[in-house]
Amino acid sequence: MERRETVSTGTNWFVNWADVPSVLPLQHGSLAAHWLQKSAASTYAYDVRLAFSRDEGRTWSASVTPHHDGTHTEHGFASLFPMPGQGLGLVWLDGRQMKEGAHGGMDGGNMSLRGAMFGPDGNQASEMSIDDRVCECCPSAAAVTANGPIVAFRDRTSDEIRDIYVSRLVGGKWTEPRAVHHDNWRIAACPVNGPALSASGRDVAIAWFTAVGNEGHVYAAFSSNAGETFGPPIRIDEVGAAGRVDVELLADGSAAVTWIEFADQRSEFRIRRAEPNGSRSASLAVSGIASGRSSGYPRLARRGNELLFAWVDSGEKPQVRTAVARLVSASSVQN
Repeated sequence: MERRETVSTGTNWFVNWADVPSVLPLQHGSLAAHWLQKSAASTYAYDVRLAFSRDEGRTWSASVTPHHDGTHTEHGFASLFPMPGQGLGLVWLDGRQMKEGAHGGMDGGNMSLRGAMFGPDGNQASEMSIDDRVCECCPSAAAVTANGPIVAFRDRTSDEIRDIYVSRLVGGKWTEPRAVHHDNWRIAACPVNGPALSASGRDVAIAWFTAVGNEGHVYAAFSSNAGETFGPPIRIDEVGAAGRVDVELLADGSAAVTWIEFADQRSEFRIRRAEPNGSRSASLAVSGIASGRSSGYPRLARRGNELLFAWVDSGEKPQVRTAVARLVSASSVQN
């Protein structure tokens, strides 16, 4: 029987098409949830709020923030992950170094990526910097390998190269961020197009979007050493892409990758399977979809031998739609 419980409500939330709330299962029936809440009247003054449940979502704790800088700046695009036996970990984009501009936006200063850990009791154990200069509004991603957590994000260099980087939590510290691949995409603006991660044991799959030369494409890469290094990128899209990727590792070591294909002024939510050796299955259309912000970020999840899809149908009456595909062989899916 379906049961719905309210985690939190408010009239002062920060609502964004690409930066949405989440709920994460932890150990022993515990859950963690996050959302964004305004901290001041300025347009981009908002905080990450966290709440915990110890009874499978029936009741929830009062909310807390993982950041304690006290600035009325951006804090968002959080990625939550379970710390085995240790509670919750998360990373977020942190704008404490940025300043409010004349028109309500942020003007000057760097967006950074920070991380925090919470114990099984819900008390915060740490907060630390991961990267001091990252893309201002590209979602981050996180996964947990046999060697510990790995996070992926879009970095930002001093000359505006915005490629995908990863950092791993090793010995309680985040490693120096490293590029998955040097696409060398130079763009003096945030594309709002983050990476996706999936991990199983020491195997990791990552998917991302880039638009070098103003040509949008989606790529995937694999790691067999818990994300310390990645193999060469594998082209995923057919003709061109609007990005907004997701990825799930499958039992045979391949990965299912989803994205928004965009070609001939038409967009589709598509999926294809890729293998570490570079081979790819034929791609399949899950659904037609708008390429603009109204369609949000389509989602992919794996449950046993099924793949679950969720996306926004932004037609006359916008609604969330779902679909299921059954894995029938090492190279195909069945709708």
